Amino acid sequence: MNRIAAWAALPLALALAACKAGAGGDAVPDRYDWPSYGGQVDEAGYAALGQIHSGNVDRLGLAWSLDLPGQQSLEATPLAVDGVLYFTGSYSDVFAVSVDTGELLWTHQAKVYEHNKAKMNFIFPLNRGCAYSDGRVFSATIDGRLLALDAKTGELLWSTETVERDDQRFVTGAPRAFNGKVIIGQGGGDTGQRGYVTAYDEKTGEQAWRFYTVPGSPEENKGDPAMEAAAKTWSGEYWKTGTGGTAWHGITFDPELNRIYVGTGNSGPYDPQKRSPGDGDNLYLASIVALDADTGKYIWHYQVNPREAWDYKATAGMITATLEIDGKPRKVLMQAPTNGFFYVLDRETGKLISAEKLGKATWAERIDIETGRPVENPDIRYEDGESVIWPWTGGAHNWQAMSY
Repeated sequence: MNRIAAWAALPLALALAACKAGAGGDAVPDRYDWPSYGGQVDEAGYAALGQIHSGNVDRLGLAWSLDLPGQQSLEATPLAVDGVLYFTGSYSDVFAVSVDTGELLWTHQAKVYEHNKAKMNFIFPLNRGCAYSDGRVFSATIDGRLLALDAKTGELLWSTETVERDDQRFVTGAPRAFNGKVIIGQGGGDTGQRGYVTAYDEKTGEQAWRFYTVPGSPEENKGDPAMEAAAKTWSGEYWKTGTGGTAWHGITFDPELNRIYVGTGNSGPYDPQKRSPGDGDNLYLASIVALDADTGKYIWHYQVNPREAWDYKATAGMITATLEIDGKPRKVLMQAPTNGFFYVLDRETGKLISAEKLGKATWAERIDIETGRPVENPDIRYEDGESVIWPWTGGAHNWQAMSY
Protein backbone atom coordinates (compact mmCIF):
# COMPACT_ATOMS: atom_id res chain seq x y z
CA MET A 1 0.00 0.00 0.00
CA ASN A 2 1.23 3.47 -0.81
CA ARG A 3 1.42 5.87 2.09
CA ILE A 4 1.89 9.60 2.15
CA ALA A 5 5.01 10.85 3.93
CA ALA A 6 6.32 14.35 4.53
CA TRP A 7 10.09 14.64 4.83
CA ALA A 8 12.13 17.31 6.55
CA ALA A 9 14.64 19.25 4.48
CA LEU A 10 18.24 18.06 4.59
CA PRO A 11 21.34 19.82 3.27
CA LEU A 12 22.05 18.43 -0.17
CA ALA A 13 25.51 16.97 -0.62
CA LEU A 14 25.64 15.95 -4.25
CA ALA A 15 26.91 12.38 -4.18
CA LEU A 16 25.76 9.24 -5.91
CA ALA A 17 25.76 6.12 -3.75
CA ALA A 18 26.11 2.65 -5.21
CA CYS A 19 25.40 -0.76 -3.74
CA LYS A 20 28.65 -2.73 -3.61
CA ALA A 21 27.06 -6.04 -4.56
CA GLY A 22 29.51 -8.83 -5.25
CA ALA A 23 29.03 -11.86 -7.46
CA GLY A 24 25.44 -12.94 -7.42
CA GLY A 25 24.27 -9.47 -6.27
CA ASP A 26 21.18 -7.72 -7.56
CA ALA A 27 21.15 -6.94 -11.25
CA VAL A 28 21.49 -3.28 -12.12
CA PRO A 29 18.08 -2.03 -13.33
CA ASP A 30 17.52 -0.06 -16.49
CA ARG A 31 18.28 3.62 -16.13
CA TYR A 32 15.47 5.46 -14.34
CA ASP A 33 14.73 9.05 -15.26
CA TRP A 34 13.51 11.69 -12.80
CA PRO A 35 12.53 14.36 -15.34
CA SER A 36 10.19 16.57 -13.30
CA TYR A 37 9.96 18.23 -9.92
CA GLY A 38 8.83 15.41 -7.62
CA GLY A 39 9.94 12.79 -10.12
CA GLN A 40 7.03 12.53 -12.52
CA VAL A 41 4.14 14.79 -13.46
CA ASP A 42 2.09 13.74 -10.40
CA GLU A 43 4.94 14.97 -8.14
CA ALA A 44 4.57 11.83 -6.00
CA GLY A 45 8.28 11.75 -5.12
CA TYR A 46 8.33 7.98 -5.52
CA ALA A 47 10.54 5.74 -7.66
CA ALA A 48 9.62 2.09 -8.16
CA LEU A 49 13.20 0.83 -7.90
CA GLY A 50 14.22 -2.24 -5.94
CA GLN A 51 17.99 -2.63 -6.30
CA ILE A 52 18.65 -1.13 -2.87
CA HIS A 53 16.60 -2.69 -0.08
CA SER A 54 16.76 -3.66 3.59
CA GLY A 55 18.85 -6.72 2.76
CA ASN A 56 21.76 -4.85 1.18
CA VAL A 57 21.54 -1.26 2.37
CA ASP A 58 24.45 -1.90 4.77
CA ARG A 59 26.70 -2.36 1.73
CA LEU A 60 25.91 1.07 0.33
CA GLY A 61 29.03 3.05 -0.53
CA LEU A 62 30.15 6.22 -2.26
CA ALA A 63 30.46 6.00 -6.06
CA TRP A 64 31.55 9.60 -6.65
CA SER A 65 31.27 13.10 -5.23
CA LEU A 66 31.51 16.56 -6.70
CA ASP A 67 32.82 19.70 -5.04
CA LEU A 68 31.27 22.99 -6.14
CA PRO A 69 33.33 25.85 -4.65
CA GLY A 70 31.45 29.08 -4.10
CA GLN A 71 28.04 27.46 -3.72
CA GLN A 72 26.40 28.44 -0.43
CA SER A 73 23.44 26.06 -0.63
CA LEU A 74 22.19 23.21 -2.80
CA GLU A 75 18.49 22.85 -2.01
CA ALA A 76 17.30 21.56 -5.37
CA THR A 77 16.68 17.87 -5.96
CA PRO A 78 18.43 17.09 -9.25
CA LEU A 79 16.47 16.08 -12.32
CA ALA A 80 17.79 12.96 -14.08
CA VAL A 81 17.34 12.67 -17.85
CA ASP A 82 19.23 10.31 -20.17
CA GLY A 83 22.19 9.88 -17.83
CA VAL A 84 22.56 13.54 -16.88
CA LEU A 85 21.70 15.29 -13.60
CA TYR A 86 20.43 18.87 -13.87
CA PHE A 87 20.19 21.03 -10.76
CA THR A 88 20.44 24.59 -9.53
CA GLY A 89 22.66 26.16 -6.90
CA SER A 90 23.27 29.50 -5.23
CA TYR A 91 21.98 32.62 -6.97
CA SER A 92 20.30 30.49 -9.64
CA ASP A 93 23.38 28.93 -11.25
CA VAL A 94 22.58 25.72 -13.20
CA PHE A 95 24.73 22.58 -13.42
CA ALA A 96 24.75 19.47 -15.60
CA VAL A 97 26.61 16.41 -14.26
CA SER A 98 27.15 12.90 -15.59
CA VAL A 99 25.22 10.32 -13.59
CA ASP A 100 27.86 7.67 -14.21
CA THR A 101 31.08 9.56 -13.47
CA GLY A 102 30.20 12.76 -11.62
CA GLU A 103 31.88 14.79 -14.36
CA LEU A 104 30.69 18.40 -14.53
CA LEU A 105 29.43 18.68 -18.11
CA TRP A 106 28.50 22.36 -18.10
CA THR A 107 27.59 25.27 -15.86
CA HIS A 108 25.38 28.25 -16.56
CA GLN A 109 26.02 31.25 -14.33
CA ALA A 110 22.95 33.46 -13.96
CA LYS A 111 25.11 36.47 -12.98
CA VAL A 112 22.40 38.10 -10.91
CA TYR A 113 25.04 40.49 -9.57
CA GLU A 114 25.36 41.93 -13.08
CA HIS A 115 21.71 41.88 -14.10
CA ASN A 116 19.94 43.14 -10.97
CA LYS A 117 22.21 43.35 -7.94
CA ALA A 118 19.51 44.89 -5.71
CA LYS A 119 17.40 41.73 -5.75
CA MET A 120 20.25 39.70 -4.29
CA ASN A 121 19.39 41.34 -0.95
CA PHE A 122 15.82 40.03 -0.70
CA ILE A 123 16.48 36.48 0.46
CA PHE A 124 19.18 33.87 0.89
CA PRO A 125 20.75 32.73 -2.39
CA LEU A 126 18.66 29.58 -2.53
CA ASN A 127 16.96 28.03 -5.54
CA ARG A 128 14.62 25.04 -5.53
CA GLY A 129 15.24 23.52 -8.93
CA CYS A 130 14.69 23.47 -12.65
CA ALA A 131 12.41 21.90 -15.26
CA TYR A 132 13.13 19.82 -18.36
CA SER A 133 11.29 19.43 -21.65
CA ASP A 134 12.25 18.50 -25.22
CA GLY A 135 15.99 19.05 -24.87
CA ARG A 136 15.67 22.24 -22.84
CA VAL A 137 16.38 23.00 -19.20
CA PHE A 138 14.36 25.82 -17.65
CA SER A 139 15.44 27.73 -14.56
CA ALA A 140 14.31 30.89 -12.80
CA THR A 141 16.62 33.44 -11.23
CA ILE A 142 16.22 35.26 -7.95
CA ASP A 143 15.87 38.55 -9.87
CA GLY A 144 12.87 37.16 -11.76
CA ARG A 145 14.23 36.00 -15.11
CA LEU A 146 13.05 32.74 -16.66
CA LEU A 147 15.80 31.06 -18.68
CA ALA A 148 15.76 28.32 -21.31
CA LEU A 149 19.05 26.44 -21.74
CA ASP A 150 20.19 23.84 -24.24
CA ALA A 151 20.31 20.60 -22.25
CA LYS A 152 23.43 19.35 -24.06
CA THR A 153 25.56 22.49 -23.94
CA GLY A 154 24.05 24.86 -21.37
CA GLU A 155 23.77 27.55 -24.06
CA LEU A 156 21.18 30.24 -23.29
CA LEU A 157 18.30 29.90 -25.77
CA TRP A 158 16.08 32.66 -24.42
CA SER A 159 15.50 34.78 -21.33
CA THR A 160 12.42 36.70 -20.24
CA GLU A 161 11.61 38.97 -17.30
CA THR A 162 8.75 37.59 -15.19
CA VAL A 163 8.68 40.47 -12.65
CA GLU A 164 9.39 44.20 -12.77
CA ARG A 165 13.03 45.13 -12.26
CA ASP A 166 12.28 47.65 -9.51
CA ASP A 167 9.54 45.81 -7.57
CA GLN A 168 9.99 43.64 -4.48
CA ARG A 169 9.18 40.32 -6.14
CA PHE A 170 11.82 37.60 -6.48
CA VAL A 171 11.91 33.95 -7.58
CA THR A 172 13.32 30.95 -5.72
CA GLY A 173 10.98 28.21 -6.92
CA ALA A 174 11.32 25.63 -9.67
CA PRO A 175 9.47 26.15 -12.95
CA ARG A 176 7.14 23.40 -14.23
CA ALA A 177 6.99 22.39 -17.90
CA PHE A 178 3.76 21.14 -19.48
CA ASN A 179 2.09 20.99 -22.91
CA GLY A 180 4.74 23.09 -24.63
CA LYS A 181 4.66 25.72 -21.90
CA VAL A 182 6.66 26.52 -18.79
CA ILE A 183 5.10 28.19 -15.74
CA ILE A 184 6.60 30.14 -12.84
CA GLY A 185 5.37 32.22 -9.90
CA GLN A 186 7.31 34.39 -7.46
CA GLY A 187 7.84 35.42 -3.84
CA GLY A 188 7.34 38.76 -2.15
CA GLY A 189 4.00 38.38 -0.39
CA ASP A 190 5.48 39.46 2.95
CA THR A 191 5.94 42.95 1.53
CA GLY A 192 2.44 43.03 0.06
CA GLN A 193 3.35 42.25 -3.55
CA ARG A 194 0.37 41.07 -5.60
CA GLY A 195 0.93 37.44 -6.60
CA TYR A 196 0.54 35.83 -10.01
CA VAL A 197 1.66 32.87 -12.11
CA THR A 198 2.68 33.15 -15.75
CA ALA A 199 2.93 30.51 -18.48
CA TYR A 200 5.38 30.99 -21.37
CA ASP A 201 5.91 29.22 -24.68
CA GLU A 202 8.80 26.83 -24.04
CA LYS A 203 10.34 27.39 -27.48
CA THR A 204 10.13 31.18 -27.74
CA GLY A 205 9.66 32.52 -24.21
CA GLU A 206 6.57 34.47 -25.27
CA GLN A 207 3.89 34.88 -22.61
CA ALA A 208 0.94 32.50 -23.10
CA TRP A 209 -1.20 33.58 -20.15
CA ARG A 210 -1.09 35.06 -16.65
CA PHE A 211 -3.33 34.52 -13.63
CA TYR A 212 -3.33 36.90 -10.66
CA THR A 213 -3.85 35.15 -7.33
CA VAL A 214 -5.47 38.14 -5.63
CA PRO A 215 -7.51 41.06 -6.99
CA GLY A 216 -6.09 44.42 -7.96
CA SER A 217 -7.80 47.79 -8.23
CA PRO A 218 -11.44 47.97 -9.42
CA GLU A 219 -10.21 49.03 -12.85
CA GLU A 220 -7.79 46.11 -13.06
CA ASN A 221 -10.48 43.63 -11.98
CA LYS A 222 -13.10 44.81 -14.47
CA GLY A 223 -14.14 42.10 -16.93
CA ASP A 224 -12.34 39.30 -15.10
CA PRO A 225 -14.94 37.13 -13.29
CA ALA A 226 -12.37 35.48 -11.00
CA MET A 227 -10.95 38.83 -9.87
CA GLU A 228 -14.36 40.48 -9.55
CA ALA A 229 -15.52 37.61 -7.32
CA ALA A 230 -12.35 37.73 -5.23
CA ALA A 231 -12.59 41.51 -4.80
CA LYS A 232 -15.95 41.10 -3.04
CA THR A 233 -14.08 39.35 -0.20
CA TRP A 234 -11.83 42.37 0.39
CA SER A 235 -12.68 45.81 1.75
CA GLY A 236 -11.19 49.29 1.77
CA GLU A 237 -8.44 50.29 -0.65
CA TYR A 238 -6.65 46.97 -0.23
CA TRP A 239 -4.77 47.32 -3.52
CA LYS A 240 -2.93 50.28 -2.01
CA THR A 241 -2.08 48.76 1.39
CA GLY A 242 -0.88 45.42 -0.02
CA THR A 243 -2.27 41.99 -0.74
CA GLY A 244 0.27 39.16 -1.11
CA GLY A 245 -0.74 35.66 -2.14
CA THR A 246 2.42 34.99 -4.12
CA ALA A 247 2.88 31.50 -5.59
CA TRP A 248 6.52 30.81 -4.79
CA HIS A 249 6.60 27.01 -4.82
CA GLY A 250 3.61 24.67 -5.21
CA ILE A 251 2.51 24.43 -8.86
CA THR A 252 1.31 21.07 -10.23
CA PHE A 253 0.12 20.02 -13.70
CA ASP A 254 -2.72 17.51 -14.10
CA PRO A 255 -2.63 15.91 -17.58
CA GLU A 256 -5.81 13.89 -16.92
CA LEU A 257 -7.91 17.02 -16.46
CA ASN A 258 -5.58 19.45 -18.27
CA ARG A 259 -5.35 21.70 -15.25
CA ILE A 260 -2.74 23.60 -13.30
CA TYR A 261 -3.04 23.69 -9.50
CA VAL A 262 -1.46 26.71 -7.84
CA GLY A 263 -0.74 27.00 -4.12
CA THR A 264 -0.88 30.62 -2.95
CA GLY A 265 0.88 32.29 -0.08
CA ASN A 266 0.27 34.47 2.93
CA SER A 267 -0.94 38.03 3.10
CA GLY A 268 1.01 41.22 3.35
CA PRO A 269 0.35 43.04 5.68
CA TYR A 270 -0.26 40.09 7.97
CA ASP A 271 -2.92 41.88 10.04
CA PRO A 272 -6.28 41.57 8.23
CA GLN A 273 -7.55 44.81 9.75
CA LYS A 274 -4.68 46.74 8.23
CA ARG A 275 -4.99 45.35 4.70
CA SER A 276 -8.77 44.85 4.54
CA PRO A 277 -10.74 46.39 7.45
CA GLY A 278 -13.94 44.58 8.40
CA ASP A 279 -14.81 41.07 7.33
CA GLY A 280 -14.17 38.96 4.25
CA ASP A 281 -12.10 35.89 3.38
CA ASN A 282 -9.55 37.79 1.25
CA LEU A 283 -9.45 35.42 -1.71
CA TYR A 284 -7.32 33.83 -3.03
CA LEU A 285 -4.82 34.09 -0.17
CA ALA A 286 -3.62 30.76 1.33
CA SER A 287 -5.56 28.80 -1.28
CA ILE A 288 -5.25 26.05 -3.85
CA VAL A 289 -6.54 27.37 -7.18
CA ALA A 290 -7.31 25.19 -10.22
CA LEU A 291 -6.73 26.75 -13.65
CA ASP A 292 -7.26 25.64 -17.24
CA ALA A 293 -3.79 24.67 -18.47
CA ASP A 294 -4.38 26.08 -21.96
CA THR A 295 -5.84 29.46 -21.02
CA GLY A 296 -5.06 30.08 -17.34
CA LYS A 297 -8.76 30.63 -16.64
CA TYR A 298 -10.06 30.03 -13.12
CA ILE A 299 -11.92 26.74 -12.48
CA TRP A 300 -12.19 26.36 -8.69
CA HIS A 301 -10.45 27.22 -5.44
CA TYR A 302 -10.15 25.90 -1.91
CA GLN A 303 -8.94 28.26 0.82
CA VAL A 304 -7.12 26.63 3.74
CA ASN A 305 -7.08 29.82 5.85
CA PRO A 306 -9.93 32.25 5.23
CA ARG A 307 -8.92 35.81 6.13
CA GLU A 308 -5.35 34.62 6.64
CA ALA A 309 -3.73 36.28 9.66
CA TRP A 310 -0.75 34.19 10.80
CA ASP A 311 1.63 34.02 7.83
CA TYR A 312 0.14 30.64 6.93
CA LYS A 313 0.36 29.60 3.30
CA ALA A 314 -0.68 26.88 0.86
CA THR A 315 2.55 27.03 -1.13
CA ALA A 316 3.70 23.49 -0.28
CA GLY A 317 3.99 20.94 -3.06
CA MET A 318 0.89 19.02 -4.14
CA ILE A 319 0.54 15.37 -5.15
CA THR A 320 -2.15 14.12 -7.52
CA ALA A 321 -3.42 10.54 -7.37
CA THR A 322 -6.46 8.32 -7.77
CA LEU A 323 -7.59 6.82 -4.45
CA GLU A 324 -10.38 4.41 -3.63
CA ILE A 325 -12.71 6.24 -1.25
CA ASP A 326 -15.98 4.66 -0.10
CA GLY A 327 -15.50 1.95 -2.69
CA LYS A 328 -15.14 4.34 -5.61
CA PRO A 329 -12.08 5.78 -7.39
CA ARG A 330 -11.59 9.49 -6.74
CA LYS A 331 -9.18 11.81 -8.48
CA VAL A 332 -7.57 13.63 -5.56
CA LEU A 333 -5.03 16.29 -4.71
CA MET A 334 -3.06 16.07 -1.45
CA GLN A 335 -1.27 18.88 0.36
CA ALA A 336 0.18 19.61 3.80
CA PRO A 337 0.32 23.43 4.02
CA THR A 338 1.93 25.30 6.89
CA ASN A 339 -1.18 25.50 9.09
CA GLY A 340 -0.73 22.02 10.58
CA PHE A 341 -3.46 20.11 8.71
CA PHE A 342 -3.21 17.56 5.88
CA TYR A 343 -5.81 18.07 3.15
CA VAL A 344 -7.28 15.74 0.54
CA LEU A 345 -9.37 17.44 -2.15
CA ASP A 346 -11.41 16.16 -5.06
CA ARG A 347 -9.39 17.64 -7.89
CA GLU A 348 -12.33 17.63 -10.30
CA THR A 349 -14.49 19.85 -8.09
CA GLY A 350 -12.21 21.28 -5.39
CA LYS A 351 -14.47 19.82 -2.70
CA LEU A 352 -12.80 18.88 0.58
CA ILE A 353 -12.67 15.12 1.24
CA SER A 354 -10.68 15.09 4.48
CA ALA A 355 -8.49 17.29 6.67
CA GLU A 356 -6.64 16.02 9.74
CA LYS A 357 -4.01 17.54 12.02
CA LEU A 358 -0.37 16.67 11.42
CA GLY A 359 0.67 17.76 14.89
CA LYS A 360 -0.07 20.51 17.37
CA ALA A 361 -2.33 23.12 15.79
CA THR A 362 -4.15 25.45 18.18
CA TRP A 363 -5.52 28.03 15.75
CA ALA A 364 -8.40 25.70 14.80
CA GLU A 365 -10.24 22.90 16.55
CA ARG A 366 -10.92 21.07 13.27
CA ILE A 367 -11.93 21.55 9.65
CA ASP A 368 -15.66 21.21 8.98
CA ILE A 369 -15.97 18.71 6.13
CA GLU A 370 -19.41 19.92 5.05
CA THR A 371 -18.47 23.58 4.70
CA GLY A 372 -14.76 23.07 4.09
CA ARG A 373 -14.04 25.87 6.56
CA PRO A 374 -11.92 25.76 9.72
CA VAL A 375 -13.59 25.86 13.12
CA GLU A 376 -11.29 28.42 14.73
CA ASN A 377 -10.60 28.34 18.44
CA PRO A 378 -11.91 31.35 20.39
CA ASP A 379 -9.63 34.32 21.07
CA ILE A 380 -7.07 33.05 18.56
CA ARG A 381 -7.16 36.13 16.36
CA TYR A 382 -4.75 38.75 17.64
CA GLU A 383 -6.73 41.74 16.37
CA ASP A 384 -8.42 41.83 19.78
CA GLY A 385 -5.30 41.21 21.86
CA GLU A 386 -2.35 38.90 22.27
CA SER A 387 -2.61 35.24 21.34
CA VAL A 388 -0.27 32.27 21.26
CA ILE A 389 -0.74 29.79 18.44
CA TRP A 390 0.75 26.64 16.96
CA PRO A 391 2.25 25.99 14.50
CA TRP A 392 4.66 28.88 14.04
CA THR A 393 4.93 30.84 10.80
CA GLY A 394 7.39 28.33 9.35
CA GLY A 395 4.64 25.77 9.65
CA ALA A 396 4.14 22.21 10.78
CA HIS A 397 5.21 21.44 7.20
CA ASN A 398 6.54 23.86 4.61
CA TRP A 399 7.94 23.39 1.10
CA GLN A 400 9.86 20.20 1.95
CA ALA A 401 9.00 17.33 -0.38
CA MET A 402 6.31 14.73 0.25
CA SER A 403 6.12 11.26 -1.27
CA TYR A 404 3.32 8.83 -2.01
